[in-house]
Amino acid sequence: MKQESLFNANKKDMPLANRVRPQTLAQFAGQHEILGHGKVLTEMIENDNVSSMIFWGPPGVGKTTLAEIIANQTKAKFLQFSAVDSTITKIKQIMHQAEDDLNYGQKTIVFIDEIHRFNKAQQDAFLPYVERGSIVLIGATTENPSFEINSALLSRTKVFVLKPLGTDDIVTVLTNALKNPNGFPNLKIDINHDELKMIAEFANGDARTALNTLELAVENGSKQGSQVKITLDDLKQLISKKFVLYDKKGEEHYNIISALHKSMRNSDVDAAVYWMSRMLEGGEDPLYIARRLVRFASEDIGLADTNALNVAINVFQACQFLGMPECDVHLTEAVIYLSLAPKSNAVYKARLAAKGDVKHTIDEPVPLQILNAPTKLMGELGYGKNYQYAHSTKDKLTTMKTMPPSLEGHVYYEPTEQGNEIRFKKRLEYIKQWHKKHDDR
Repeated sequence: MKQESLFNANKKDMPLANRVRPQTLAQFAGQHEILGHGKVLTEMIENDNVSSMIFWGPPGVGKTTLAEIIANQTKAKFLQFSAVDSTITKIKQIMHQAEDDLNYGQKTIVFIDEIHRFNKAQQDAFLPYVERGSIVLIGATTENPSFEINSALLSRTKVFVLKPLGTDDIVTVLTNALKNPNGFPNLKIDINHDELKMIAEFANGDARTALNTLELAVENGSKQGSQVKITLDDLKQLISKKFVLYDKKGEEHYNIISALHKSMRNSDVDAAVYWMSRMLEGGEDPLYIARRLVRFASEDIGLADTNALNVAINVFQACQFLGMPECDVHLTEAVIYLSLAPKSNAVYKARLAAKGDVKHTIDEPVPLQILNAPTKLMGELGYGKNYQYAHSTKDKLTTMKTMPPSLEGHVYYEPTEQGNEIRFKKRLEYIKQWHKKHDDR
């Protein structure tokens, strides 16, 4: 049966990446972790026994290509959906037709590119047909399926993770494109391995970017008849600035800010500067980074270095005043300072411990002795009775209880001996010893 697919088009009008798209697994480069002899995905494709699956990976790593290979090798009807024009009514109509076809022995494979763009209702429309086995669903996404695909639909699919291609894999893709009769018909391309490697490194794991760059290089190369020579100087004009893979609203945003935070926590200054630079080069708002540094200063350093919060806030203000690109050096200074500062999460743990008590105990009244008594009635009711003013004592300490009775003895702040926090530890120990000596008198 003729496959209904958007893959079929006039090749001469296509970009190079589409003209030379692999049609078989033997032509496919990369993804060795999931493809190859004995691998589950390979067996499924070669045996035409495809089950519902999700291809998850960054752009240009082969998600759509694998879908086309399945389209070429399967005996099933192959349909492609787009989030733009896939109404619930249209989806259900086609799904009903798929069920009817199955009754006559005709399987249907549905390919959804960028499935994360489908809303919940659209995804739900496919669910009963996947559950009943009426269709085989293949989705491709650059976003984490855990967050972008309905859990019920996700539980009925196998997720295959596709990784960025290595430099050698992309060089293979480029070499195959030059050999492919659909690549540059009637042209002889003169380009050496070093130039191909330069394109591969510039592509940053994205085969489509590499092929687009090669196509531009051919269009702008030195031509003599059917001969096209591509020189190093030609390439430098095309790859002067590398595209940085970074989605300010997607998973990569959270992955990299997490990497920055954990690198600083681990006192790995070079890794921290690298991750911060990845964010800036990807177009991240410097104020977002600065806000995270302010948080880090208290969460992971706290009183171990009382200047850390000052540094972070000062840099936040510098970013407000200057913006990018000038504030990049201030952010770098803060990241270096926070990375090298002594670490303590005692302040953070104190907040969590107290928060736990607030959530899981009754709302205790404030002890009468520390309540103000601005009216006569409140004074008669005992508000402020037996209040002890610490400044009136020699040690600036009193035996007055300020914690609700049911929570006495609960400890929230437990200082470490890191950096300046040892001073607070010694002070706290002194206060506790004072109370042991005076409270029972």
